[in-house]
Amino acid sequence: MTASFRPLLVSMAALGLSFGASAPVLAQEAAEQRTSTEFTMDTGGPRTPEQLAMRFDVADLAIKVMPDDKAIEGVATLTFTATAPLDRLVVELDTRFDVSEVAIDGRVLSPNDWVNPEGRMTISLPRRLRAGQSVDLRIAYAGKPHVARNAPWDGGFVWSTAPGGEPWIATAIQGDGCDLFWPCIDHPMAEPSRVDLHITIPSDLSAPANGRFLGKEDHGDGWTTWNWTADQPNNYAISLTVGPYVELSGTYESRFGNTIPMYFWHLNSTDPDKAAALFAEFPEQLAFFEATVGPFPFGDEKMGVVETPHLGMEHQTINAYGNQYRKDHEGYDWLLQHELAHEWFGNQLTNVNWDDMWLHEGLGTYMQPLYTRWLNGEQYYQAALLEQRLGLANRFPVVSGSALTEEQVYEGDQGPGNDIYYKGSLIMHSLRMLIGDEDFYESVTRLVYGRPDPRPGNFEPRFASTPDFLAIVNEVTGQDLGWFFNGYLYQAALPDLVTRQQGDRLMLEWVVGDGSVFPMPVEVSVDGRVQTVAMTGGRGEIRGIGPHSHVLIDPQNKVLRRLDNIDEFVAWRATQRRR
Repeated sequence: MTASFRPLLVSMAALGLSFGASAPVLAQEAAEQRTSTEFTMDTGGPRTPEQLAMRFDVADLAIKVMPDDKAIEGVATLTFTATAPLDRLVVELDTRFDVSEVAIDGRVLSPNDWVNPEGRMTISLPRRLRAGQSVDLRIAYAGKPHVARNAPWDGGFVWSTAPGGEPWIATAIQGDGCDLFWPCIDHPMAEPSRVDLHITIPSDLSAPANGRFLGKEDHGDGWTTWNWTADQPNNYAISLTVGPYVELSGTYESRFGNTIPMYFWHLNSTDPDKAAALFAEFPEQLAFFEATVGPFPFGDEKMGVVETPHLGMEHQTINAYGNQYRKDHEGYDWLLQHELAHEWFGNQLTNVNWDDMWLHEGLGTYMQPLYTRWLNGEQYYQAALLEQRLGLANRFPVVSGSALTEEQVYEGDQGPGNDIYYKGSLIMHSLRMLIGDEDFYESVTRLVYGRPDPRPGNFEPRFASTPDFLAIVNEVTGQDLGWFFNGYLYQAALPDLVTRQQGDRLMLEWVVGDGSVFPMPVEVSVDGRVQTVAMTGGRGEIRGIGPHSHVLIDPQNKVLRRLDNIDEFVAWRATQRRR
């Protein structure tokens, strides 16, 4: 670690914590037979009245990771401030864990004072909290956490082995929630203001994590504790990663005048040249995002990446990377770039509800065509958009307008699925083409930072919804673009531009799923001469079409719409895959 990190060694004894004989006893046979409840395996459900009536101030998490047992022991101290009178606290924690102690402000509670029947723990307070009063909740727990079968698409722990035989461990919990390994409020808007992590692991391994490094303490018994602190982390972005790592470090001099620490932890078995080549991509990608969106949101902590046994995940300041150093024809590592995008779209800007997840994934995905244009020019940009266009399902609206869980959004058989990525990206392309670069980028910047002039130190992580984004776009453009958001985001089917020729007249009409007016202007080339049809009221026409005129609608592919050739190709491709 560099000198820019505060050298603070935090002993477990000083924290009032210990692991070993006095820690929660693992009921291994019982734990192995347990499964996480349906409640736990869902994420993003409605918060209880108690959860809505408290502010999450600090999560202090002391976790011992035991590779041989594939188990953890934890002591979580959570600090809340009541925003309304409270008689109970409610947090989520997987029932796979044995809870040995629950304490309020240091006072150990009777087992009769708390229950955790399905993974939603309810704790009766010794005294009623008034609005403005704070309380410390300490939970000691232990067990074998849920194992991810296919990380990162399902949540849990990944217990793997590095090529040299050492333990290689990671968490990926976006799909199923933070309660898979620590007591939390499992909702996007329940971010703690600060998280302190004390990760105890075998001394021959490393534990890179979120935020700033505060030092490590070798206990002299084969175990070492790594200490980290992170401000306002997204709750599913808190991660544990353990392995035989080699650290690469450097700094990035930002256009905004600050210096950003950069770290890459790769396996000790990784080809050093490959690791160095990936690390060399960090500055260029940072330069793109800062020029396109605004300041790197966590420049006072780090841009961090760690090699993992699963593909990837946007863990705040410690993004998981498992793309095996693959580059494609566009000349960059797409996974590194996509997960970095989530530092802006996901960690700085967090969706109010899972129904707004396209703000994370759609805007993050759009950064890839924009980045390939940054590197290679317009031809590469258009090629990337076409590749995304072939992946649309259009079975469900990108946004339903209702509060949804993660599963209801990401599972393509009941929600938009991959359309939040690719369709969201293409919608952003069409919006940029409609309102122009200046208004588009200002709208995105306002969405991410809550202001048009972000500078290091003048913004904090924020929450936003689809209606919030619409309000920003309307304010920036001075127009009411509700029709655009309705036609693209709240309808399953793509807008369809129906054309009909009568004599020398070419008549055009937009048709959207709910029959509403969709006045999207469209360019039409007639014998090489391009003109813009205003489409007022969703209709327009061009006169002077000759019998042999060559007519090309939307020659520069500015507008996302239903196309026969795309539909036919996608249908044909599906038949080939079934063979």
